[in-house]
Amino acid sequence: MTEQTNRQRRSADGITAPLRYTVFRRIWLASLLSNLGLLIQGVGAAWAMTQMAASADKVALVQTALMLPIMLISMPAGAIADMYDRRIVTLVALMIALTGASALTILAGLKLIAPESLLAFCFVVGSGNALFGPAWQSSVSEQVPPDALPSAVALNGISYNIARSFGPAVGGVIVAAAGAVAAFACNAILYLPLLVVLLLWRRVVEPSRLPREKLNRAMVSGFRYITNSPPIKIVLLRTLVMGLIGGAIMALMPLVARDLLHGGAQTYGIMLGAFGMGAVVGALNIHELRKRMSGEAAIRACTISMAFAMAAIALSTEPVLTAAALVLAGAVWMAAVALFNIGVQLSAPRWVAGRSLAAFQASISGGIAIGAWGWGHLTDYAGVEVALLTAAGLMLISPLLGIWLAMPRVGARNEDAEVLADPEVKLPLTGRSGPLVVEIEYRVAQENARAFHNVMQDVQLSRQRNGAYGWSIARDIADPELWTERYHCPTWFDYLRQRNRSTQSERALHQQAIDFHIGPDPVRIRRMLERPFGSVRWKEETPDRASAEVLPVVATAAGSSISR
Repeated sequence: MTEQTNRQRRSADGITAPLRYTVFRRIWLASLLSNLGLLIQGVGAAWAMTQMAASADKVALVQTALMLPIMLISMPAGAIADMYDRRIVTLVALMIALTGASALTILAGLKLIAPESLLAFCFVVGSGNALFGPAWQSSVSEQVPPDALPSAVALNGISYNIARSFGPAVGGVIVAAAGAVAAFACNAILYLPLLVVLLLWRRVVEPSRLPREKLNRAMVSGFRYITNSPPIKIVLLRTLVMGLIGGAIMALMPLVARDLLHGGAQTYGIMLGAFGMGAVVGALNIHELRKRMSGEAAIRACTISMAFAMAAIALSTEPVLTAAALVLAGAVWMAAVALFNIGVQLSAPRWVAGRSLAAFQASISGGIAIGAWGWGHLTDYAGVEVALLTAAGLMLISPLLGIWLAMPRVGARNEDAEVLADPEVKLPLTGRSGPLVVEIEYRVAQENARAFHNVMQDVQLSRQRNGAYGWSIARDIADPELWTERYHCPTWFDYLRQRNRSTQSERALHQQAIDFHIGPDPVRIRRMLERPFGSVRWKEETPDRASAEVLPVVATAAGSSISR
């Protein structure tokens, strides 16, 4: 029985396991074609810019125009992905990208394209991709079971990099044979299969018992969760650094092909293909890498290997040697990015998955976009070789960040806990009533004071990332065993959301705090309406405008609930 269980576990962990699920397989195959089109367009845009502008910074700005929107609108995009039907969001995003690609094709065909308009339409396509990314990535957990999620994340990376392994070469051939306009047209056409597959997906939507947050509040909730989640903050900072330094390869690749290898569009496509082939190799070995090495050791190995690969690219004038270095660079780049992505996906609960992945996208894409601009200017000043050698040196010393920002341990996904019953309410409330103040009294033995205080620091982060503010812990100076935890929630609905956002591990943490409680009486909980103007009429005859909105009284034993 144990051997059978092990075989099932290995099967679930296999890189191809998610392809057994029909919805995931269809979307994955269609996204492969979409990625192929995007990369063909990228080759056409970069090469078209080299023909229109001689300066390195303008060429590098093509990469910036495609990636900058992801940094700028990723958080609203993540909030939208968490608030609305993710299938509808992906369809709208694809239509935006398709519009930009179609307009670029038409203008290029009419020979009305200029460097500024090329960058503008690349920005539109990038904006569609920015909106698409969080909704698509966070919906993966709805297409496969939890044990197949890491493999599904790796497969999505493989999809992009399979396209990258031959897409740029195909793009180079298309540009050489028919010009950039043909590359732009291919991208527009290859969006269509993904649109069809998403239209056919019958996503099961579980209706929320609470109204969705407004966009600005949802963005604040996402930002609050990330800032109060140390593991996610570390992953995002390491991702940003990787993008800033490692983005030099992609930003300067057209110049490597033109100035170091003295090639044309086809050489550029082949070099990008070599990078993509390496990325596929890296993605296929993610499972083994995670099994054999800790997260920090794996990232350290990837960054050091990439530093040597970048140095080889800078010093090589032979296409074969450059391609070999790019295979290595692509493998370790993909491995590092996939490890960061998996870390975010498995650390974030479902309610904030889109916003967490949006922050990840903003980190990697923002790093690449800002880095591309900087590397382009350095290249104009000192040359391609110096820029790449500088990036290699920075990449070589970047593992020192692990001394202060060590990669967190990541296990299985932190699943949402069961929904709690609403607390007992006797005061008439509406969803907008607030602020709510919650006070929880613990009685803790004096010899356990330090241990209890340490646990409560983790409880503070848990409360705050789920929606609370103004958290404090106080100890009674006349009764040293009495401790009072206090926090606020903006409204009654916000309190109900905060109460039910706790994951299983957070519920266990809350129970750990309760286990310090001593005495015959349970932990005492007070829920109070601060500045309760809305619950009190100024005069007896004043109409109660909130009577139609008053929530029903739920009589439950909520006072003893382990999650406030």
